[in-house]
Amino acid sequence: MKSQGTFEIDLFSSEVDSLDHPFVTQFREILEDLADEYRCSLTSFEIDKGTVSFSFDNEEITAEIVNILRNDNRS
Repeated sequence: MKSQGTFEIDLFSSEVDSLDHPFVTQFREILEDLADEYRCSLTSFEIDKGTVSFSFDNEEITAEIVNILRNDNRS
């Protein structure tokens, strides 16, 4: 299935730079659980110096995440 867009979020310190890091694996598990709830797939997941990039193959979940991020920026 096609990805609906990629999110890039500076989530961790720059020292967190491995997919095997406990924080990264925990965050990935959260995203995979979310994908299960929406009956879709996590189509990409990467980490680069604390910045997490990920995408799903579902418009609904992508829209929900965009709304959450917009609301967080307004706080």
